[in-house]
Amino acid sequence: MENYETLGVIGEGTYGVVMKARHRETGQLVAIKKFKESDEDEQVRKTSLREVRVLKQLRHDNIISLLEVFRRKGKLYLVFEYVDKTILEVLEQRPNGLDENDVRRFTYQLLRGTEYCHAHNIMHRDIKPENILISKNGTLKLCDFGFARTMSI
Repeated sequence: MENYETLGVIGEGTYGVVMKARHRETGQLVAIKKFKESDEDEQVRKTSLREVRVLKQLRHDNIISLLEVFRRKGKLYLVFEYVDKTILEVLEQRPNGLDENDVRRFTYQLLRGTEYCHAHNIMHRDIKPENILISKNGTLKLCDFGFARTMSI
């Protein structure tokens, strides 16, 4: 964590916490997922390693980019590109819903990311508004691959 300045917590879940941070040398904003006691809890360890394994296989505009993985004091840290908000936050800001063009654009991007996963034999298994991010330029990114599975055909 010495390479990053923590700017605050942006999310918490069953397996850990996600923090907004800045790389000390480059100034790049990132999201860092810190898993809870991954060496002591077998389920946390399995989930975190599965997410790393899956994300290392996937490089696509509509899938969150895993930038770095490291371990400190028995805890696993995943460093991701930083994306501003979730589709849930966008929907909450618009009580009358999205306009038709936004719905088309977001649906198309979600399908592109999902199709890419399936083409690489990965099933996400947890697509929900909290796991769909929207960048400042309107690019949709699928995130949180902790429940993902590799499909065998």
